[in-house]
Amino acid sequence: MPRRARIAVPGIPWHIIQRGNNRSACFYAEEDYRRYLDTLSDMSTRFDCQIHAYVLMTNHVHLLLTPARKDSASLLMKHLGQRYVQYVNRQYRRSGTLWEGRFRSCLAQRDEYVLTCYRYIELNPLRAGMVAHPRDYRWSSYRCNAEGKANPLITSHHEYERLGMTTTERHAAYRQLFAAHIDPEHIAEIRAATNGNYVLGDNRFKEEISGMLKRRVTRGKAGRPARSNSDGG
Repeated sequence: MPRRARIAVPGIPWHIIQRGNNRSACFYAEEDYRRYLDTLSDMSTRFDCQIHAYVLMTNHVHLLLTPARKDSASLLMKHLGQRYVQYVNRQYRRSGTLWEGRFRSCLAQRDEYVLTCYRYIELNPLRAGMVAHPRDYRWSSYRCNAEGKANPLITSHHEYERLGMTTTERHAAYRQLFAAHIDPEHIAEIRAATNGNYVLGDNRFKEEISGMLKRRVTRGKAGRPARSNSDGG
């Protein structure tokens, strides 16, 4: 059965997750994290993608980015993955695959959906029990987005910019978003959309993207479609 074509629209944010093969580690030492981020920076410039948020976990990666062209994000992930695997194989004298098949992705609606993805990504280490606060995890964009730590990789999304009139106001408003945990239903919604290559947003947004692409962008109903009278039933 052929793979479903990835839902790709330029100018609309993507939430992306890529896991290690069999949930195995993708990062083994501090230099590995740095190398991945350096390569991500190079590839984001090369393929015109703005990076808004990220977290590098031990065995998987989350990104929130906006591609300038339809193929920008796919090209970024292809070359980033290849370049990083080459580095790991040389560094650790290994061979073979590092990643678990295709990366997973979903388009995220502007408005609160984008900011929820910011939070979902940067709260990963907290949900995993690795830290007590997202600022304590080194390999994420939280300290840039929430506290103003310099990070040339990050470009603020328009919805982030709307949090305040000044940088100080935006940082304070962003930190306030983390005062409460994300609703479990929203977490499940993000995971389902990302793992299924669907659209994350309200019904109007889903209909808009479906009409634009002339294809289904949400999960279909389980089971075989009902037979019509013309089927001879």
